[in-house]
Amino acid sequence: MNKPHARVRIDFSETCSLGPGKIALLEGIERTGSLSAAARSLGMSYRRGWLLLHSVNDAFAEPVVALSAGGKDGGGARLTEFGRRLITTYRDLESAVDALTAKAFASLSAKRTAGAGGVGTRRSVSRSLTGAHPKRRR
Repeated sequence: MNKPHARVRIDFSETCSLGPGKIALLEGIERTGSLSAAARSLGMSYRRGWLLLHSVNDAFAEPVVALSAGGKDGGGARLTEFGRRLITTYRDLESAVDALTAKAFASLSAKRTAGAGGVGTRRSVSRSLTGAHPKRRR
C-alpha cells in the first residue's frame, strides 16, 4: 500500500453497522450464489457468515439477501436489488473517502520512513532501550 487508505464503517444504529467484512460477504454471495461458499472464501465459518448476513438483513426494512432453503435442488442465496444498491453505495463512498484521505495526507505520506507500519514500533524501541521484553520482569 503506497498511499494512505481509510477503512469505512457506517454505523446506522448501536446495533447495526456496515463495513468491509459484511460488504465482502455480500459480494461473495453475489459471486457464488451461496452463503456457505461466500463465508468459506473469506475464511470464516458458515455460522459467522450467517450471523453477519442476518444482522444486515434485519437492519433494513427491505431484505439485502434472499435465502432459499436447501432441499432436492439445494439452497442458495441471492442479492436483492436493494443489496446491490447497498454495495454500490458503500463502494462509491469508500472510493470518495480514499481520494479524500490521499489528498489530506499527501504531504505527510512523503515523511514516512520505508517499511514503517507502526506495528511493534513501541516494543522495538522499548527493547532497544532496556534490552528486555517490555512485558517481562527480570
